[in-house]
Amino acid sequence: MEKRPMHKLSMPPELIERVTKRAGRPHPFDVIDPAKTAFVVIDMQNYFMKPGFMGEVPEAREIVPNVNRMAAALRTRGGHVVWVKNATNGTRENWSVMHDCLMTPQNRDLRYATMDVAHEGHSLWPELEVRPEDSQIAKSRFSAFIEGSSNIVSCLRQSGIDTLLIGGTATNICCESSARDAMMLNFKVTMVADALATYSDAEHNASLATFYSIFGDVQTVDEAIASLDRGRSMAAA
Repeated sequence: MEKRPMHKLSMPPELIERVTKRAGRPHPFDVIDPAKTAFVVIDMQNYFMKPGFMGEVPEAREIVPNVNRMAAALRTRGGHVVWVKNATNGTRENWSVMHDCLMTPQNRDLRYATMDVAHEGHSLWPELEVRPEDSQIAKSRFSAFIEGSSNIVSCLRQSGIDTLLIGGTATNICCESSARDAMMLNFKVTMVADALATYSDAEHNASLATFYSIFGDVQTVDEAIASLDRGRSMAAA
């Protein structure tokens, strides 16, 4: 199995300056209350992880240790972990633009079959450290938060969650789509840069720069853990 390096985060200094001027600090969410936070891990399933599958993102295998570390850190601080998996069930007709216009018939049928909930492709990658107390949610669109895609919003609201850390794959597709929609539903959203992966450094960094410019925050796993610790300290004070 080919070993690839994780993406190297590259944020333009002028963008950091602009965000700092607008938000008053370079990281708008540098204090995060763990009890109100969920780590939402998107599409770390065999369809995107396993060699040979049509949706394979090789770089996604390299972020697994960071995803596991972020999940464990949040759990120990009283937060919640949500594993989101894409499913194609019931989408052939109501998402015909995706299947009939943006894919060849062969690729359409392959995608439809190999992300069915009954197929191996739908299952989470086995190296992920999923715990019984975690939630698992299926979505039917790139964004988990668009109306009709999943029940994630009601699940999060019922748990008192108002802050999200986003990890998974692909950075610029399902992860960014979900993060943007979540922000516009009034969640405080941080993209965890080294717990995200896509097909190239250029796509990864362009996505994170756009998100950081106005939608929310971008932090590394280490930075997010430090933000959680600051939030826990303030909550205990």
